[in-house]
Amino acid sequence: SHHILWAKESLMPTYSMMHVLMASPTEPLEERKRNYQLTKMFTAMQNLEQAAEPTITDWEHVNDAVMLMEALRDMQVVQDPDNLLDDAIEALGKAGARAMEGKGIRLDGLAIRALRAVLEDYTEVLAQIPARTMIAAHRKAEAKVAKIVRKK
Repeated sequence: SHHILWAKESLMPTYSMMHVLMASPTEPLEERKRNYQLTKMFTAMQNLEQAAEPTITDWEHVNDAVMLMEALRDMQVVQDPDNLLDDAIEALGKAGARAMEGKGIRLDGLAIRALRAVLEDYTEVLAQIPARTMIAAHRKAEAKVAKIVRKK
């Protein structure tokens, strides 16, 4: 399998509109795919919290979950009454900027709490919402990344 939002490297979308149409409108993504995704994300989060030198790949895996939740919020599938998603986006932005300056990826306690909360919410959402909705969110998130990459 491949990186969730691999549009970063290739600008080729992971899913086509046909994937959206063929995906279940009622059942969530299959458990194997969900577990694979969640394992990568939670391992990456643990690395961001505890590793001596978290990698940009760790940052990307956590960012993928945050971007997917943001896409779901934009689609009005999920709500974020406590603004944890915005806190998580800001935290990852700051950590990414530090990494670009060569300072290493570091998160403070507030950032860790926000990111953990978003990952926990993502875990629940992934188990409940239809595969079709998840794949549509994935396409939306990838399109946003591709647009950012094109601007640079």
